Amino acid sequence: MSLKLGDVFPNLSVDTTAGKLQLHDFFGNSWGILFSHPRDYTPVCTTELGRAAQLTPEFEKRGVKMIALSCDSVEDHHGWTKDIESYNTVKVTYPIIADSDRSIAKQLGMLDPDEKDPTGMPLTCRAVFIVGPDKKVKLSILYPATTGRNFNELLRVIDSLQLTATKKVATPVDWKDGDKCMVVPSLSNEDASKLFPKGFETKNVPSGKSYIRLTPHPK
Repeated sequence: MSLKLGDVFPNLSVDTTAGKLQLHDFFGNSWGILFSHPRDYTPVCTTELGRAAQLTPEFEKRGVKMIALSCDSVEDHHGWTKDIESYNTVKVTYPIIADSDRSIAKQLGMLDPDEKDPTGMPLTCRAVFIVGPDKKVKLSILYPATTGRNFNELLRVIDSLQLTATKKVATPVDWKDGDKCMVVPSLSNEDASKLFPKGFETKNVPSGKSYIRLTPHPK
């Protein structure tokens, strides 16, 4: 199975460090993020889960429920969590899903064929799924096991997703919350003037087309 943008995220029943959970119930009416990791007791994963824990208040501020996944047992997760907390000087409060048989990783298309455990089983890649309150996939990213993620970038993406879900804007390259946004091309100048009381600026380009329109962040 390969999830596409707009697909409903599966309502998986999962065993976690917080007990058995049903994912749709866990996310509730909130935004959600699921991030997977190759294996417990590995160096890059330890830094990633630690950074996620450090940024938990930022995810909570955005109304985002966090849950991680690694292809080991709940017992291993509990033991590894102590290392994560010690190394990163932080408390891990989000649940970690157990997926020893890789069934969830297979279902969500998260296996890395180039990284295997000592028995030859492929490990989980570094996947990210951001799920909206409607339980649909809003973003998915796959990283190889050898490349750690930038969790500040995930927060930036969430800011963009949440803004553009309710406003007729798009966010340009390297955009950060508070920066100017772009008026979506489908919106006429007349409608844009009504929607954006602070106005918008149309940039002149050699083609003469008026498709680059910047407006202050619509708070």
